Amino acid sequence: MNNKIGMRIPPYFGKEGIEYTAKWANENGIKVLDLPNLDESVKKILANYQIDIGSIDGKGCVGNTDLLSEDEGKRWNAVLSLKEQFEQVSALGGKVIFMCLVPENSLIPKKRSLEIWKETFPEVVGLAERNNLFLALEGWPGPAPAYPTLGTTPEVLRYMFGEVPSKHFGVNYDPSHLVRLGIDYLRFLDEFGEKILYCHGKDTALLKEEQYELGHLPGAFDSKYDFSEGAWRYTIPGHGEVDWRKVAVRLDALGYKGPISIELEDHHYWGNLASEQEGIKHAKDFLQSVFHKKKSGGIADVKH
Repeated sequence: MNNKIGMRIPPYFGKEGIEYTAKWANENGIKVLDLPNLDESVKKILANYQIDIGSIDGKGCVGNTDLLSEDEGKRWNAVLSLKEQFEQVSALGGKVIFMCLVPENSLIPKKRSLEIWKETFPEVVGLAERNNLFLALEGWPGPAPAYPTLGTTPEVLRYMFGEVPSKHFGVNYDPSHLVRLGIDYLRFLDEFGEKILYCHGKDTALLKEEQYELGHLPGAFDSKYDFSEGAWRYTIPGHGEVDWRKVAVRLDALGYKGPISIELEDHHYWGNLASEQEGIKHAKDFLQSVFHKKKSGGIADVKH
């Protein structure tokens, strides 16, 4: 196995701009960048630094989205916006569209959100198919108290894939979210392996003292950590509960050829550019030690 190591762009890197980020990535062994948007200028910069295009954020589909609005007009305007984006991304060589489907109203019942989703998403998947793009659902559960994001649990994913079956519609595999939810992240690969379109390198530490203090509830006071809700916190890969070697073996067996893209959300590597750089370097070194193994038929490129 020889998956390329990539990264989403953390906030302080983002402030420096895409050229700085691509140059730094090239100099530090990062081969792929996930992007908030893709246009001709971004493509040219990445090519200049020999950086591959990773996932591209779906326009208006990372966080609260009009695709899941009760207002039909808003929903179809969102679809038209995606149509324009998909055509541009496809023409520029992008492949994976990253989506995190949080309803416009985060307190509506999930069953109602799915009813709304069924009215627009078949058209969105059809647009992806016509443009040879692949829609990868993020597993972040969304904000408390409702945790309303669609596509974060096996129950809901099974329903969604049953309603809209397509090889162009799948998941962004991020075991950190599964660990915090108490879902078996390896069994998830057994059931949804053929739906893995992209993979994030992020981990979750379970905090024993906080578990005793809080159980599975959020704390009454501020958390000690960023990226935490009580008895867990997100970390860089290798600092949490995920057995990445088992993940690597299973992804390899599934034929996954895409990158492992670091999503930096770690209290200890946050708050300024130097901390972000340190966290990315540590994560990259660990992931390379796991995913860069000599083997005939090695894999390096996105599988589509």
